[in-house]
Amino acid sequence: MKKIFGTLFSLVLAFSLVSPVSAEPEVGKPAPDFTLTDVEGKTHSLSQFKGKFVVLEWVNHGCPFVVKHYESGNMQNLQKTYTGKDVTWLSVCSSAPGKQGHHTAEEWKGLLKEKNSSATATLLDADGKVGKLYGAKTTPHMYVVDPAGNLVYKGAIDSIASTETSDVPKAKNHVSAALDEALAGKPVTESSTKPYGCSVKYA
Repeated sequence: MKKIFGTLFSLVLAFSLVSPVSAEPEVGKPAPDFTLTDVEGKTHSLSQFKGKFVVLEWVNHGCPFVVKHYESGNMQNLQKTYTGKDVTWLSVCSSAPGKQGHHTAEEWKGLLKEKNSSATATLLDADGKVGKLYGAKTTPHMYVVDPAGNLVYKGAIDSIASTETSDVPKAKNHVSAALDEALAGKPVTESSTKPYGCSVKYA
């Protein structure tokens, strides 16, 4: 019996050493800082945008849930609307090499043009460190950070978890609701929702 428990303990310990689990950031607490390179080779850190609202959008253009929001124009409209209000919008791709959604920087440039993305920048997180730091589970998975650097929203883009573009106008958009309240200096009523979409394609 001791031998069995000893073996189980060793396995658990080994797993914990090779598979550390990061605590997800909490709403109302500081959003974890990070540094990533965009498709143009420019480096961005979350901390450099302190004093502005920031949206983080986890993206994978091979995912039908992401396709829904780009084919309908919903994501691009959100990007245009809020970057027009001085919000920084960062799309983040945590797809690992060889996995769905991973592209080279050059491929990304063509893809962003094709999708008419209006994000401030698209950041490449091929090793998945930032995605795991944030506990990003799905594409899309959305986060809103306030000018003080605190997380004020995390979760789904909207209230209807489907791949149908026809559902976009019928859904409550959680991101726009959070941003509208926060930009008006009000507390975010619904600050956390369950994200939906494809799993993030980590290594």
